[in-house]
Amino acid sequence: MEPGRRVRVGRIVGLHGVQGQVKLESWTEPRLQIFRYQPWQLTAPGVEREMSGIRGNAQGKGIVASLPGIADRDQAATLVGCEITVSRDLFPPAAPGEFYWFDLENLEVVTTENVTLGRVSHLFSTGANDVMVVKDGEKERLVPFVQGPYVQSVDLDAGRIVVDWDPEF
Repeated sequence: MEPGRRVRVGRIVGLHGVQGQVKLESWTEPRLQIFRYQPWQLTAPGVEREMSGIRGNAQGKGIVASLPGIADRDQAATLVGCEITVSRDLFPPAAPGEFYWFDLENLEVVTTENVTLGRVSHLFSTGANDVMVVKDGEKERLVPFVQGPYVQSVDLDAGRIVVDWDPEF
């Protein structure tokens, strides 16, 4: 892992009330975990701002946050659309055999016969298991991230995942 790497954990999607609160989309699990990882770097075209001391809570199906120094709706409106990133160093080490999705993204995926399938674009959950979206520029493959039957090994240092998968599929 590269030092100083930043990880996307969410984004500001709207406004809440008149006192500068914002609505968030959180990509952490559980979703309120986003507040444990600070400081945040807020980034959008024309906006780059670091912030600490953010507080928030669940509100219905969404999350509402109060940002230090943002006291009214007009100030908050300038931040809608900002991506929220944090330092990778803020995350605890994963348990043996477990991986953070963001650590798997962009890893090379090869078959047990050493045929390159592409790189992990992103992952998503189906409820039954997680799925890697592997792209090689021409083709997109959906490979179940199930260790044993499909995923044979993950080597973060080498940047490689070995899978038991038919390259024609």
